[in-house]
This record gives sequence, structure tokens and C-alpha cells, in this order.
Amino acid sequence: MTDYHPNLPRIFFSKIGNQQLRTAIWDGTDKGQGKRTPLLFFNGIGANLEIAQTFADSFTGRDIITFDMPGVGGSPDPTFPYRPWWVASAAKTILKENGYDEVDVLGVSWGGGPAQQFAWQYQDMVRHLVLCCTTTGVTMVPGRASALIKMISPKRYMDKDFLTKNFETLYGDATKAVEEFSINMIPPSLKGYLYQLGAMAGWSSLPFLRRIKVPTLIMMGGNDHIVRPINGRMMHAILKNSTYHEFEGAGHLFMLTRRKEFIHELRVFFEEPEVPLPEIEPVQLPSVTASYAHF
Repeated sequence: MTDYHPNLPRIFFSKIGNQQLRTAIWDGTDKGQGKRTPLLFFNGIGANLEIAQTFADSFTGRDIITFDMPGVGGSPDPTFPYRPWWVASAAKTILKENGYDEVDVLGVSWGGGPAQQFAWQYQDMVRHLVLCCTTTGVTMVPGRASALIKMISPKRYMDKDFLTKNFETLYGDATKAVEEFSINMIPPSLKGYLYQLGAMAGWSSLPFLRRIKVPTLIMMGGNDHIVRPINGRMMHAILKNSTYHEFEGAGHLFMLTRRKEFIHELRVFFEEPEVPLPEIEPVQLPSVTASYAHF
């Protein structure tokens, strides 16, 4: 395996009303005429922005923009409860402040809710939509009870032994993926995690999902314990301009465990040329090391 030198992002704070959101932008290398569309990344519940590093290293041609939710990663605790429409509005503010008028949008797990909300609220800003291991919200077909019970608590982000012991039960992926998944995790605050859970209470994309007209790629893991693949097939049936791909035998973390196949499907969807993927080994990023120094 070759040495891994990550393309580190610029990290700064964006002010959204009374809330500060820690924001990251990975600068793409394709800056010429017809440059590749920037990508807005909505992460999963409790997940800090550094977890997107592996993905950013696979798509170095385009700018990638993401941010920590309140109480997650380096963002201060939420000052008020929020809803997916607020997350979408915050994302628009961050994009506009940094000179982005048009983006592709990718939402992972919990982040698929705000991704759908953004694609509906700001359709004129979206070229493509990618939804990974996600649902329509409260109208979802529930996952396994054994996984959902463990999802209620942020303990998996705080206790690596707990994560290792329950990894396969939670995600449906082999335990060997624990190190790559966890090395750049920063534990969310309890308030931040609970507010993020509460943000989706009662929310559903069904009232507007059919109105999303942009080309959409839906990807699901066939062995996902948290989000059953039937949820993706339901969205595919509703979104007329969508493509569906299921990773047979993969769990909730197929972006890591099936990385080459996942990136291939994305490149086909985006009509990008195939390029050799970097050999990646787990490396704790400097921003994560600095964050733990404050605990």
C-alpha cells in the first residue's frame, strides 16, 4: 500500500444567524473552462466533517463543501431546535458566501433528508442529486430493531470498544471496517446528537419528492441493518428521473467497504472519466488530533 497524503480541506466557521457551523471546502484541481460541478455533501447523524476525507480523496477534480451540524465535530451546541429546511437554508448561505451558484448534492443516511430538502427548496442550484442509504423520513420502512435501539445513543462515537462489539449489528458491515470508519470520528455532544435526531421527527419528503426533477442516483446496501433497501426502491419508484443501484451483501457503510464500486457508480452517473483511486490507509487528520486535545 502506498503512502497516504490526504488532500486536506480549508476549515473555517460560517455564521448562520446565532449559530456557528464549522465548514470545510476541499479545493478541486479542475479549474479550467467547464470545470466539474462543486459537490455539496450532507453527512450522517453525529458524523463530523473529517469522515468525508476518504470520499474527498476519491474526487479531487471538484470542490467539495460540507459542514458540521450544531453540536457535532467542531460546531458549537445548537442554540435552538432546527428542522431540515433550516439545514438546507444554512447550506445555501454557505454556498453563496463562498461563490457557489450551482452544485451537485450528495446526502448520506441522515444527510439524505436535508439533501432531498435542498434539492426541492433550491432546485435552480442543483444539477444532480445522490442519495446513499437514506429514506423519505418518518414514512420509512424501519430497519432492524437491534440496530435502531443502538442508534438512539451516541455511545458508538464515544466508546470504540462498544463500536467494535456492535459494529456488525449496527451497520451490517464486517468488523474489519471499524478502524477506517472510526479513526477520524469526533464524539458529538449529547445535546447536539439529540437535536439532530429531533430535527427529523415527523419530517417526510413524500409531499414534495415527486417534484424533484433533477437526475438522481439512489444507492443502497443490500445488508443494511439501519436503512432497509426497500426504502431506496420506494424513492426510485417516486423519482421518475432516478437510477437505482444496490450493493449486494453490503451494509450501511458501503461508501467505505465497497469504495471502488461506489466510486465507479458515481463516475458513471456524473459522466466523469475513470481515474486510478489512491491507496488509502487509516490516518488521523490534524484537525481531529487538535479537537481531541481540547477534551
